[in-house]
Amino acid sequence: MRTLLTTLLAFSLTGCTMMQDNLESNAQTVHSTKITRSIQSPLNTNQFFQAEAPDQKQMFGAHNGPKKNINHYVRGMMQDLASNLKYVNQNTPLAVASFVFLDDKYDEGTLLGNQISESFMHELYQYGIPVIDFKTTGYMRVTPKGDFVFSRDYLELDEEQNFQYVMAGTLVNHKGGVLVNVRVVGLQSKAVVGSAQGLIPQAVLDALGSSERTDGIMLKSSAR
Repeated sequence: MRTLLTTLLAFSLTGCTMMQDNLESNAQTVHSTKITRSIQSPLNTNQFFQAEAPDQKQMFGAHNGPKKNINHYVRGMMQDLASNLKYVNQNTPLAVASFVFLDDKYDEGTLLGNQISESFMHELYQYGIPVIDFKTTGYMRVTPKGDFVFSRDYLELDEEQNFQYVMAGTLVNHKGGVLVNVRVVGLQSKAVVGSAQGLIPQAVLDALGSSERTDGIMLKSSAR
């Protein structure tokens, strides 16, 4: 009987030892698994909520924003002119003549020269300088083709105009565009009271086209 109890006790102790060893082994395995387990990096939300940002050049072209035109360069020249302009103020009305090419006749204008003068009229008005539009008649001429208040016929314009100073300028063809020389001159004294210079790039000039009609069809030609 004592031998049987001793044998049972030995088996019981052996089983407990084996269970303890298994528990310790499992604990070590779990612990080892927790230590060696790699953590996955968080996912990039851009992969789910938005596509890759497109290239702005593909959307807007090589040049972002609107292209510059003649008015942009006239505005820059007006700033230079305003910095050295003398005797001209709110009480001295000013007229703007057509800009002419320096190596051409001074009594023949071009679309470019006329557009530059129109742009300067706007800039002068923005600076608070009174501008006289001497091409305005004293009446409205109504015709089947439209209603007109401007004229280039001197017989339809007033002989006397109320301005003491005039803005005028010359143009010179340049490899990179057209050089613009602008000045304000007193009609009586012929004295220059303000001046500025600038360059209008050829790419800007190429965008300017004149309208000509042939048999009712409008054609586009170059500025010069």
